[in-house]
Amino acid sequence: MTQSRDAAEIGDAAQDGLFDLPPGSRRPTARVVLLTGPSGSGKTSLTRRLGVPVVALDDFYLDGDHPDLPRRYGIVDWDSPLSWDRAGAVATLVELASTGHAELPVYDIPTNRRTGTTQLALDGFPVFIAEGIFAAEIVEACREEDILADALCLWRPRAQTFWFRLMRDLGEARKPPMTLLRRGLNHFRNEPAMVADLTRKGARKVRVDEAERAITSMLVAP
Repeated sequence: MTQSRDAAEIGDAAQDGLFDLPPGSRRPTARVVLLTGPSGSGKTSLTRRLGVPVVALDDFYLDGDHPDLPRRYGIVDWDSPLSWDRAGAVATLVELASTGHAELPVYDIPTNRRTGTTQLALDGFPVFIAEGIFAAEIVEACREEDILADALCLWRPRAQTFWFRLMRDLGEARKPPMTLLRRGLNHFRNEPAMVADLTRKGARKVRVDEAERAITSMLVAP
């Protein structure tokens, strides 16, 4: 009687989430390609061409009124990973890899806040992409969870990334024009160090065409 009661209590506790599964103990049905690189390096256009399910990691930014946001030059430093919900992003990727579906936040960059949620289903895809400038921050976490397919850092000449980034941000009215120009010049100066940091954290430095071939091969691999 006591043994049955203990077993029942353990079952109840497991259902309540008291016994969390250790990292890597789940059996993923899909794996994630972490795609990073300087803003304007071609991440979004690549994912559109591939047609693979995509998680936009920028949607995990913290709201603009969050008390712990980092600041630089008197304003919020949105280029710092501290402005980003790392734990929430990893948990969502694990859920997506394990179950094939997950609820994702929707973030509005001009107003600096989450505006809702959306559902993403993999529909049988063996890999999916999580793209954003902070993707390299979670390479090790995804490897520990056994959901990592690859981690890629897109690279192209700085003049190109500067131009594409500025045209995109102006077109989307992400911030006031002078703010975008100032941030763009700062990115231009810091880009070599940024790429070096991303590769140091585990992302492979590749051109856009190399990344496209690598991800396409994962889709057709047996």
